[in-house]
Amino acid sequence: MKQLFAAVAFVACLAGPATAAPDAVQTAADFHAALAAGDAEAAAALLADDVTIYEEGWVERSKAEYVARHLPDDIAFSRQVTMTTASSQTFTRGDTAWVISEGTSKGTFQGKPVDRVNAETMVLRLDQGGWRIVHMHWSSHKAPSTTP
Repeated sequence: MKQLFAAVAFVACLAGPATAAPDAVQTAADFHAALAAGDAEAAAALLADDVTIYEEGWVERSKAEYVARHLPDDIAFSRQVTMTTASSQTFTRGDTAWVISEGTSKGTFQGKPVDRVNAETMVLRLDQGGWRIVHMHWSSHKAPSTTP
């Protein structure tokens, strides 16, 4: 069902004009800020219970699974590595928003240098409590060498 939602959301995004969603953008920013601050409770509060998170080929199929398995690592990474957003687009249609971003991650994590180019897609749903993240897809690759 979640895969169907993601496919429908993608098709809907392409189907016609969409508008910006400043509150959804703020929710995405608040999620990243909570990770960087080490605030697992605040980060989890921004996720829908039925969130699906894809990261580098791994998948968590609920908030409970993500909180138990991967959230602590994402917090540790976010606290040690500087992430910069180079570009971002936001679209909304009804109670669904998409925040699509590209950027970089640089620093040191677990004693190893990090220099990555990142892509992130967040799909958010508006409910009585505000915007909640229902899907995230993170991917990255090694940054191109800057030495000749």
